[in-house]
Amino acid sequence: MAGTISPGSALVSLTAYGADEVRRHGQAWYARLARAAGADGVEIRSELLRGDAAELDDLAALVADSGMACVYSSAQGMWDAEGRFDAAAVRDGLARAGRLGAGVLKMSIGGRRPGDAAGLCDLRDLLTGGSVTLLVENDQTESAGSVPALESFFRAADAAGAPLGMTFDVGNWHWVGECPLQAAHAFASRVRYVHCKGVLRRPDRWVAVPLQASAAPWRAVLRALPAAAFRAIEYPLTGADLEHVTRQALDSLRRLEQLSDE
Repeated sequence: MAGTISPGSALVSLTAYGADEVRRHGQAWYARLARAAGADGVEIRSELLRGDAAELDDLAALVADSGMACVYSSAQGMWDAEGRFDAAAVRDGLARAGRLGAGVLKMSIGGRRPGDAAGLCDLRDLLTGGSVTLLVENDQTESAGSVPALESFFRAADAAGAPLGMTFDVGNWHWVGECPLQAAHAFASRVRYVHCKGVLRRPDRWVAVPLQASAAPWRAVLRALPAAAFRAIEYPLTGADLEHVTRQALDSLRRLEQLSDE
C-alpha cells in the first residue's frame, strides 16, 4: 500500500534526474534510488513515461511494495490552448493517479479564460467523491503561473464549489516576472505542496539550481508557507554517486524545513 504523504514529508520529483536519463532507465529505477537515499516519496511525471503498456503497473507495484508516498504530475493543463475545459485530461490524470496509488494529482490551469463557470462546474463534478486530491501548480506561463491569473482562478473555483489546494513552485514565479515572496503571502493558505528549486539568471534564460544557490529570497518564502506542507526537490541532481547526492539533497531539504520554522 502506498504511504501517506505526511506533513513535512520530503519527496524527489523524478524530473530532477534529467529527462533523457529518466526516460532511458525508467522512472521505477530512479524511484528506487530516491527511496534508498531516504526519500519519503516521489513525484512521478507523465512526460517521462516511456509508453510501455506495463510501466504504470510496474510503478504502482513499486509504490505499494515500498510504502513510499506518491504524487502524480500530469503535464496536461486542465484547460486546453483554446480555452476549453479538458475533461479528458483531468479524467486521465485522476485515473493514472489512482492506478499508481498516488494520493495527489498535480496539474496546472492551462489555457482557461476568465468567465468559464461551466468548466469549473465540470471540474467540481469530476472531483466529487474521489480519493485523489488535485493540487494546482503555478507553471511558467502568464495564463497559469502569474499571481493575477491564479487569484482569479481560485476565486472562481471557490464560487463554483470546487475549492482547491495549491502546489507552490518556488522557482517558477521568476519565469513570469513575479515575486515569489509576494506570491507566498498571497497563496499561503492554499499551499499543500512545495516544489523546492532555486533560480539563477543566465544571459538567455532562467535555470533551476539548489535553493542555497538561488538568487531568490527562499528563506523568507519558506517561512511564509505552511510548515505542514510536504516538499519536493525539483532541481538537477547529478553526480557519479547519485544515491549519495540524493541523500545529501534530502538532508539539506529537511534542514531547510527546520530553518523555515525558526
